[in-house]
Amino acid sequence: QVQLVESGGGLVQAGGSLRLSCAASGRTFTVYDMGWSRQAPGKEREFVASIMLSSGTTYYADSVEGRFTISRDNAKNTVYLQMNSLKAEDTAVYYCNSGGINTRYWGQGTQVTVSS
Repeated sequence: QVQLVESGGGLVQAGGSLRLSCAASGRTFTVYDMGWSRQAPGKEREFVASIMLSSGTTYYADSVEGRFTISRDNAKNTVYLQMNSLKAEDTAVYYCNSGGINTRYWGQGTQVTVSS
């Protein structure tokens, strides 16, 4: 099993920045990627960004490309999501997730609210 704990959410004005962190523990050697998804009220959960832990290759949703940056610190088993130029439509609960053998692990989520 892998446990994921997010931190760094909060309230920010439009145009501002936040950095989310996700710390993994447990059988972290079994996972190959980590990333973020989000779910806004009344909407389905959607992909935001992910990073391959071995190569560092990153992937982004079109809606955040150029504004968000995902990075990793393998020594700390931690992934970060730097969010700049935040918009009201970025308001959501952000979930960290990680891919393992035939499974995907999820954190409990952290709220990000962007006021316009």
